[in-house]
Amino acid sequence: MFFCSISDNNPLKTVKESVMNEITIDCVIFGFDRGSLEVLLVEQGEGTGMIKWGLPSGLIKREESTDNAAHRLLEEFRMFDNIFLEQLKAFGDPNRFPLRRVITIGYYALVNREKYNVNASFTTSHAKWYKIKDIPDLIYDHNEILAFSLKQLRNRVRQAPIGFNLLPEKFTLLELLHLYEEILGVATDKSNFRRKILSKKLLLPLDEEQQNVSHRAAKLYKFDSKVYEKLTQKGFSFDF
Repeated sequence: MFFCSISDNNPLKTVKESVMNEITIDCVIFGFDRGSLEVLLVEQGEGTGMIKWGLPSGLIKREESTDNAAHRLLEEFRMFDNIFLEQLKAFGDPNRFPLRRVITIGYYALVNREKYNVNASFTTSHAKWYKIKDIPDLIYDHNEILAFSLKQLRNRVRQAPIGFNLLPEKFTLLELLHLYEEILGVATDKSNFRRKILSKKLLLPLDEEQQNVSHRAAKLYKFDSKVYEKLTQKGFSFDF
């Protein structure tokens, strides 16, 4: 049997003291409202980031996976029902957190704002939606995480129809156009967009029009869930 004593000059003690085991979750939660892409930010209610805005964050429990921890973080904001959630990467700059070494796993989520009345979680004092163009200076490296997630979202919407997770169940083609323009940051020809999106056979035209609008009511659509699942798994190319 092998015994090892932990002494001051024992390399095992040095290794034990030098490793770090603190890992957190940071989640970029995207929403879409009145033609604008938005991000949910929280005002920190405790810790070194108090009274500053940042991304929703949380610790990982010993018995849960990182994915489960990210879902639990969303549930703190009453976000359930098969939310689109995807992992980004680990952010591990040694100086990203001022007090000690903390690595965070970044995620991003796409939510339909009409379905959720967001309240602050127990670790934050206030939660608020911010338009992408109005994002303030965030705590730690959260601006970097947000920029990376937006880049990832821009790549993914060209490969799979995940943007529909940001829309209400029924929407107009103009609303869909504005969504893609907001995500990609480009202006798009309406007729060309209409032709391309309809060619994907992804939309189901409804026998309904907009209600209570001051302009001419537009036709409503919803996405075909079966085609959506197929294209999400298979992938598709959607270039303007």
